[in-house]
Amino acid sequence: MGLMELPLHIESAVLERYSAASKEMQPALCCPVSYDRKYLEVLPAELIERDYGCGDPSRFVRAGETVLDLGSGGGKICYIASQIVGPQGRVIGVDMNDDMLALARKYQSEIAGRIGWDNVTFHRGRIQDLAISLDQLDEFMLAAGPVLSSQDYLALHRQIVLARRSAPLIASETIDIVLSNCVLNLVDEADREQLFREVFRVLRPGGRAVISDIVSSRHVPAELKSDPTLWSGCISGAFEEQDFLRAFTSAGFGSALLVMRQEEPWTVVEGIEFRSVTARAIKEGGLPLIDFQLDPAPAACDQEKCC
Repeated sequence: MGLMELPLHIESAVLERYSAASKEMQPALCCPVSYDRKYLEVLPAELIERDYGCGDPSRFVRAGETVLDLGSGGGKICYIASQIVGPQGRVIGVDMNDDMLALARKYQSEIAGRIGWDNVTFHRGRIQDLAISLDQLDEFMLAAGPVLSSQDYLALHRQIVLARRSAPLIASETIDIVLSNCVLNLVDEADREQLFREVFRVLRPGGRAVISDIVSSRHVPAELKSDPTLWSGCISGAFEEQDFLRAFTSAGFGSALLVMRQEEPWTVVEGIEFRSVTARAIKEGGLPLIDFQLDPAPAACDQEKCC
């Protein structure tokens, strides 16, 4: 197979695009979103400008909760959630991109000083595998040395399995609410079943997932899925709208509800409409949750960029 025939490596394409986006704003990676201005006042302009989202799942967070943000990027949603949960709450961000994590941590002490508490932690990990830290994996590999044989590989594998069981990055049933903002569509389709199972696993009974993402009006054809720019730009990997909701129920959630749906598409590619939605799914077994009214069209941002 020639170089030009190699299949698209999605994680590499996403890492490359978002590493660049951590250093220079890329408006094509997001659609306008209106956030509560009072939560933005403590944030440096760099974090606001280099945030790439399509919704605001943080508005479903409550005081005192433990929040997990998948694909936390520059940390904007984490720092908004930090203010909402207050000093008794906790916010955890998970991202695999070193450059985005560096951006998120760059202002952590400064933001904590402005807010009055520091309850945000960032981890390097893959959101479809919340049991293992990539930093911990690096430590294992450094300690093990070169893997030169099948026995070396098996020894390393046993160490990873043990870490997953005894000290997972995110333990089971420890999270009140899982958030994500326009990130799940960046995950390889082969990993998505595991991704939703992981969301279900880490939530406490009665906990909920509130996910903003881009969906498509029909299934995206193969030729678009092979384009790295369209994939990293939240187009090629978009969920078909009903498949997005079914992914929650297939993972064990009782039901999934759209609490926001953009009426006009964000963009149209080859006749396929792509729009922002926010879904909420509850892990059954906890206290009843007060329902939120469907917001069919979020207010547009009053700036010509993500705000």
